[in-house]
Amino acid sequence: MGLTSDEIIINGGRPLNGRIEVRGAKNLATKAMVASLLGHTPSTLRNVPNISDVRVVAGLLALHGVLITRGAEEGEWRLDPSNVETAHKADIDAHAGSSRIPILFCGPLLHRLGEAFIPDLGGCRIGDRPIDFHLDALRNFGAVIEKLPSGISLTAPNGLKGANIELPYPSVGATEQVLLTAVLAEGQTELRNAAIEPEIVDLICILQKMGAIISMEPNRVIFIEGVSELRGYDHAAIFDRNEAASWAAAALATRGDIFVGGVEQEEMMTFLNVFRKVGGDFDVRPDGIRFWHPGGTLKPVTIETDVHPGFMTDWQQPLVVALTQADGVSTIHETVYENRFGFTDALNKMGADITVYKDGLHDETRRVMRREFEQAAVITGPSELSGADVEVPDLRGGFSHLIAALTAEGQSKVTNIGIISRGYENFIEKLRLLGADFIYEG
Repeated sequence: MGLTSDEIIINGGRPLNGRIEVRGAKNLATKAMVASLLGHTPSTLRNVPNISDVRVVAGLLALHGVLITRGAEEGEWRLDPSNVETAHKADIDAHAGSSRIPILFCGPLLHRLGEAFIPDLGGCRIGDRPIDFHLDALRNFGAVIEKLPSGISLTAPNGLKGANIELPYPSVGATEQVLLTAVLAEGQTELRNAAIEPEIVDLICILQKMGAIISMEPNRVIFIEGVSELRGYDHAAIFDRNEAASWAAAALATRGDIFVGGVEQEEMMTFLNVFRKVGGDFDVRPDGIRFWHPGGTLKPVTIETDVHPGFMTDWQQPLVVALTQADGVSTIHETVYENRFGFTDALNKMGADITVYKDGLHDETRRVMRREFEQAAVITGPSELSGADVEVPDLRGGFSHLIAALTAEGQSKVTNIGIISRGYENFIEKLRLLGADFIYEG
């Protein structure tokens, strides 16, 4: 996760200007690395971001006997699964404390070894994020699951067979679980209510390169015909749209001008619409997108987070900081995670006016179906933010604290910033490139 003792002292109140590059998506690169377990020949993954989540997955793969080497290009990894073996539970537990990715090892390991083990899962403190969807899907394939004090043990005494699965919610993780398990399962799998995020489509492209037979049908239905063998792949990961949106929000909040290289329009369309509604401007170019504050007053908006193609939950936290500078009342309905507004306490400490409604808010104009656990945040602006000492709570909330500190007048000390390295490659260097005034102590 990075050194949680790291801290940064920021002198805010100056615009961020310049160009930075984004590499492959955290939410694809780590899953693509797991997919390499399914092949009988080595895989090459390109455009891999230099983030701690990638290093965690690399460590877990190495524990299971995967040989990992770096290629000639920056961000190129070669993964050789020729000698996959069972890892010691204690070693898995030691590596997995900062990631929830081990759950996705289950299907591939059951195919390769006939057994798998999941320790207690870590990750950001943004909600319960139960793994029931994953375990139910694995049971449907024929896995036998035993809960132990140290974690969960899985076996497949009769092998894994195709199944008809309908997810109660289009969970990205559960969809990935089904894909990674079904491709080598005997027979056909039909997955209904599947997630269809760009990272899911990119994972399907990888699996198809490996020899899988997968078809995406209308209405969130995916068919997978199991095959007997898969080979390695050569693939460049899709860009990280969450990081791109975060830097765009930073440009807006600080009244700056940031060109984000490596970004493509299609995967950002929903965000771009909201960015424009708030009052930001952007220019789509062949090699990226320029985001800037064109001057004048920012406008309030109402946002409902949702699964793709809706407004991503990972986009709302950085954007909240920009909305503290809008003239009026903005409302964000968070429908994906039940505890994603904890980061706003620090923003209020800095002078923001944000009220969180733990049980959500009624709104007759809603387009996203109301969910039991949802929350809402009402942001009243514009607010004059002042520097303060804040501690990073989670990945996206932590980057939002950085944006707030960069926006605020005066000095802020942001601690526990190692968490941010889970999903933002070289963010300290990128802050330097954009002209931020700070001292990094790591």
